[in-house]
Amino acid sequence: MSSVAVLTQETFNAHRSGLLPEQGGGEYLDIRLYAAVAGPSAGEDEEALPTYKEAFPPLPEKAAQPEGTQETSSAWASKIRPLKSSIITQVFHVPLEERKYKDINQFGEGDQAKVCVDIMHKTGAHLELSLAKDQGLSIMVSGKLDAVMKARKEIVSRLQTQASASVGIPKEHHRFVIGKNGEKLQELELKTATKIQIPRPDDLSNQIKISGTKEGLEKAKHEILLISAEQDKRAVERVNIEKAYHPFITGAYNKLVGEMMQETGARINVPPQSVNKTEIVITGEKEQVALAVTKIKKVYEDKKKNTTTIAVEVKKSQHKYVIGPKGNTLQEILDRTGVSVEIPPSDSSSETVILRGEPDRLGQALTEVYAKANSYTVSSVSAPSWLHRFIIGKKGQNLAKITQQMPKVHIEFTEGEDKITLEGPIKDVQMVQGQIEAMVTDLVSRMDYAEISVDPKFHRHLIGKGGVNINRIKEVHKVTVRIPPDNEKSNLIRIEGDPQGVQEAKKELLELASRMENERTKDLIIEQRFHRAIIGQKGEKIKEVRDKFPEVIINFPDPAQKSDIVQLRGPRTEVEKCSKFMNKIVAEMVENSYSVSVPIFKQFHRNIIGKGGSNIKKIREETNTKIDLPAENSNSEMIVITGKKANCEAARTRILAIQKDLVGTHFSMIIIPLSGSSCISVGKRLEQRPYQTKSHTVELHAKPEYHKFLIGKGGGNIRKVRDSTGARIIFPTPEDKDQELITVVGTEEAVRDAQKELEELIKSLDNVVEDTMNVDPKHHRYFVARRGQVLRDLADEYGGVMVSFPRTASQSDKVTLKGAKECVEAAKKRMQEIVEDLEAQVTMECVIPQKFHRSIMGPKGSRIQQITRDHNVQIKFPEREDPQAAPPAEAPVQENGEADGEVKEPVDPNAPKKCDVIIISGRKERCEAAIEALKALVPVTIEVEVPFELHRYIIGQKGSGIRKMMEDFEVNIQVPAPEQQSDKIAITGLASLLDRAKEGLLERVKELQAEQEDRALRSFKLTITVDPKYHPKIIGRKGAIITNIRTEHDVNIQFPEKNDENQDQITITGYEHKAIAARDAIQAIVDELEEMISEDITLDSRVHARIIGARGKGIRKIMDEFKVDLRFPQSGAADPNLVTVTGRPELVDEAIDHLLNLEEEYMADVVENEAKMAYMRPSGSSAAAADEQRGPSKGFVVREAPWATANEKAPDMSSSEDFPSFGAPVATKASPWGPKRF
Repeated sequence: MSSVAVLTQETFNAHRSGLLPEQGGGEYLDIRLYAAVAGPSAGEDEEALPTYKEAFPPLPEKAAQPEGTQETSSAWASKIRPLKSSIITQVFHVPLEERKYKDINQFGEGDQAKVCVDIMHKTGAHLELSLAKDQGLSIMVSGKLDAVMKARKEIVSRLQTQASASVGIPKEHHRFVIGKNGEKLQELELKTATKIQIPRPDDLSNQIKISGTKEGLEKAKHEILLISAEQDKRAVERVNIEKAYHPFITGAYNKLVGEMMQETGARINVPPQSVNKTEIVITGEKEQVALAVTKIKKVYEDKKKNTTTIAVEVKKSQHKYVIGPKGNTLQEILDRTGVSVEIPPSDSSSETVILRGEPDRLGQALTEVYAKANSYTVSSVSAPSWLHRFIIGKKGQNLAKITQQMPKVHIEFTEGEDKITLEGPIKDVQMVQGQIEAMVTDLVSRMDYAEISVDPKFHRHLIGKGGVNINRIKEVHKVTVRIPPDNEKSNLIRIEGDPQGVQEAKKELLELASRMENERTKDLIIEQRFHRAIIGQKGEKIKEVRDKFPEVIINFPDPAQKSDIVQLRGPRTEVEKCSKFMNKIVAEMVENSYSVSVPIFKQFHRNIIGKGGSNIKKIREETNTKIDLPAENSNSEMIVITGKKANCEAARTRILAIQKDLVGTHFSMIIIPLSGSSCISVGKRLEQRPYQTKSHTVELHAKPEYHKFLIGKGGGNIRKVRDSTGARIIFPTPEDKDQELITVVGTEEAVRDAQKELEELIKSLDNVVEDTMNVDPKHHRYFVARRGQVLRDLADEYGGVMVSFPRTASQSDKVTLKGAKECVEAAKKRMQEIVEDLEAQVTMECVIPQKFHRSIMGPKGSRIQQITRDHNVQIKFPEREDPQAAPPAEAPVQENGEADGEVKEPVDPNAPKKCDVIIISGRKERCEAAIEALKALVPVTIEVEVPFELHRYIIGQKGSGIRKMMEDFEVNIQVPAPEQQSDKIAITGLASLLDRAKEGLLERVKELQAEQEDRALRSFKLTITVDPKYHPKIIGRKGAIITNIRTEHDVNIQFPEKNDENQDQITITGYEHKAIAARDAIQAIVDELEEMISEDITLDSRVHARIIGARGKGIRKIMDEFKVDLRFPQSGAADPNLVTVTGRPELVDEAIDHLLNLEEEYMADVVENEAKMAYMRPSGSSAAAADEQRGPSKGFVVREAPWATANEKAPDMSSSEDFPSFGAPVATKASPWGPKRF
């Protein structure tokens, strides 16, 4: 017997020709392998069969051969074209901790760069390095595949230091390595200092990758294998128990199953009643699991033997009352009677309820079932739908009163229906029905509604800006007006309220709509420069216009548009009136915008303004004009007057009159053509005035050093000339080119007189004389000190007079002065005054402790400089005493009253220290005044009582608070050290500043005490107990709900940490009344959540994706519409069709109905698509059909197959050894197929 594959020569040739790419249109064959038994009765000659190598030619051993060599005689060589190598790019990342070279400063150079260059030379690949933000190394390698792979090997071996390994454990043990919330995995990584990567649940691999040091790798592998070994000891047992007996195993409220778990230590998982599964899963140690299985089977067999059933009919609508909220009623019956009540599914039309239990208990259970079924009733109250919101009341106030009294009654309002549905206990429903009927009767008697039709384009005008129109109608007529939103495109407006108010509001709205239909729009052309003036500051002026014409809407263009069009819209007559009024305003603005500029000499501007602005204010008020003067630092002399033309001329005349009075010069208007010269003011000098007719100008020249003498001290000399002649004399500014030019301006006579006086002064200055005076040599030093500063000042002040002092060695008192006669006389007089001051100088001592000297000097000596200038004295501070200097040695013992030949005076203990004495030089009266000024600068210290606990708040963060106070009050504030526990704060500073600083400090203390009291009030704590399962719902999506509560009530809400003992405690901190309000808000959410139920339904998994929709859009819409929560099963779930719906009972029922309807609709499409696919044939099916028509084929038969020559069987397609899965470890073994290439 031999195992061969049957293949005819014709089919073999056809098969071989099918490999040619050019023959794409040939007939395809269905070739099948099978094992045939060949014997003497075989009809075909075995020798004619092709060999295995002919049928399946082997691949060439080498990918390429040198040129000129003969190709291998292989059947593949002529059929398959060689593939050309392509360039590929790969990126490798080396984390910082695994980098061998970590010198960041040498990135791009050093050993790391040399290694990369070497790798490029060796492999021929191209490397690009980049440094990530985390200092990890990213290497992009480009080149041929083999070059890239070689480069990668070099990178790992030469640039990376970390090692990695993997360990394989069963997939189901991975979750024990991760632990709860990943805690076990984090602990393991921390313990072993490694990085552990566990494959995702959808990854079939069981290999856990570990990276880190070699020591850490071994430790991590050991720990993981220990965890896996521990889990191998545990057992899992699945017991099939009829669904009907599950309640007896769990017991009422899961008491029995809880006791079993406590006794055995095993975990027992019983599927809920809504899940149609009979399998109970027990996990734990093997002994514990066996004990639990025994107990469960014992309960099951006992109940199966001793229980019986009865079936009763209960209306479908009453089933939910038998079930109760969250199935509590069923549990209650089971607890009391030991009888299980089986309710048919909600999607079933059956009304049969089955009771299962011991015969003597069934009667009691039946009584309770009927009692519960009949304890609730459904009733309805007729009420027009438009009255529903009045019955509910504002924020549900009216309804809340009823529901608080009768909490078991459920009241349902259906939009668009004229009825209210009541559901609950019979007596409660009757009472609520009576109350609601009374409310409906009362509302119908005193309420009415009306509907009017208005074009939607007028709706926003009816509402008004900010709802002003519609709110006024609501308040006046005490009605509610519902205007449909723009997206509805409805023209129906509904008015509800008091019958009379409804009619009046209807009438007013119709009038408004009628007026709008007759309104018109008008465009006014108003220059944009007037827009801001018409609007006024903060819109005050335009508000007056709008108040005057309330029915007209005035729209100004955006300033960026630079448009002059102002739009008016409203009733025709009102628009016309408003248009005339605004044109009148614009005309007045145009009239008042006349402007004229008046040139006034710069030095007279302050005279025009007057003391405290009295002159300019008077002119403005009396002429009703706006007068703008140039800034003080501006060179402009123009004063701009704006207003009506006549008023501007009057103001101009008055300003010119003031200037005329000041200079005695007559001014008149000068008209200068554009082509002619202009009247240009440069600095303080008029350069050209060729067209000026009634003013006279003369120019004089004098040396610049004479200018100060001509002006005189404080302008005394030049003022005499101006007062005597009335002319204006202008000296050049430092910027003028001609520094010798002096300009005289005024009337012809005044200019002539001033010119004469100035020429005489200049002539006398040109007459150089030499004079001498006697100055005591002891005073010479004062004049020549500081590089002759006093002499330079004299030369500048007195026309450049030269003063020469004799040499120091000559002891002469003769001083020579040379210059203009008047200058010499004036300088001589001034020097005599200085000598007299020096003769009268005294030196006085002021004793002030050295510790206050720095404070007296002030910043950079500013205070001392000020005293020196004010009192014209010299002040010298002593050298600072060195605190570390050794005290003077004791004097030697005196013998016969002598010590080293000298008699020393005894030291006065009351004498001041040298370091405390300040020397003041100057005239006696000035020195005394300076001493008083110095003593006034001595800082004083006071203490302020401030509670110790407030000190840190006064100091502030990093001392910012106390620094600010010291800067504001210009004092020094000293806070005692914390260990002193003192309540005294010291303030040191000038006596005049201490009171203000003390008041500021006490004011700050009051603020801090108020803040303390507020913090105490805000620190009120309240604890509320809430089941942890409700915590996520209270927090909301991304914390939206809890954030809203925190913001609304201004409180802090703290949920328990994971490791807290009291997981059900929520802490609220804030003001007491706000904390209570927040607690009530949370309790309201909890109450609502407790009313919710969860129901499981079966939806075909093929329609889940369609129900969920793109990015969850469909499921979100359903959840928002029905106010429920939907949970779809995850991939790999035990029951892929199970969907959980959570919400209020009535909403859950509606949502389930909707989902079932969607399932029915979508399943029709699924079935239709599957039916279509059934008629679609895969490629090659026609050939298979032809084969079947030809009869049974002998298959594909070859000789000398590997499995035949080795006396082995054909490879098993289902064997994991012959056909291993990717990633699974397989033991290496010899195979007739040749060596395995992986």
